[in-house]
Amino acid sequence: MNRRIFILGGEDRYTNYRRAVEAAGGQAVFSEVPGAARDCDGLLLPGGGDLEPWRYGQLNTASRRLEPERDAAELLLLEQFAAAGKPVLGICRGLQTVNVFFGGTLVQDLPNHGAVDGEDRLHPVRTARSSLSPVCGEEAVVNSAHHQAADRLGRGLGPVQWAPDGVVEALEHRTLPVWAVQWHPERLPGEMGRRLFGAFLERCRLRQG
Repeated sequence: MNRRIFILGGEDRYTNYRRAVEAAGGQAVFSEVPGAARDCDGLLLPGGGDLEPWRYGQLNTASRRLEPERDAAELLLLEQFAAAGKPVLGICRGLQTVNVFFGGTLVQDLPNHGAVDGEDRLHPVRTARSSLSPVCGEEAVVNSAHHQAADRLGRGLGPVQWAPDGVVEALEHRTLPVWAVQWHPERLPGEMGRRLFGAFLERCRLRQG
């Protein structure tokens, strides 16, 4: 049976994510209503605009494209999936949402990690031994299109991957099945993006038995 992965929002906004989930053998479920996630096996938090800075105790100094209703809905979904012990995968903004949910903070404006002329920036990363290292290996190249990043990490989160300048590129929760990456596996050239979605779907399968 295909595992059902919930993504808040409309399918037309997240076509790349649907394709990536389906290619890994899952079914992407889209809805603007958080309650529609009740019977889903996993939660995917995709990229997008910035979170409201007050949610992590800061004034707005550089955040843009704010999505307050989305913030509230995705934080509620995280609460529900964490309580149920169901797998979560955060991507780009999704990593930032995960970090804020667990009490962490963000760097509001980060140089040299945004897209260049509309194209993702590519850079190397190193990955520590973790539940993500079988997917990513010790060294890899990822794509970057963000201007914010995790700063102080939230409770229970551990950094497992870094860019050369020290920016955290991946997190895992120490006790919950929560992964988050700052890069975009749904459009990363090569095999690593596909491996990540495959590993996430396998987590969902093992959680259900």
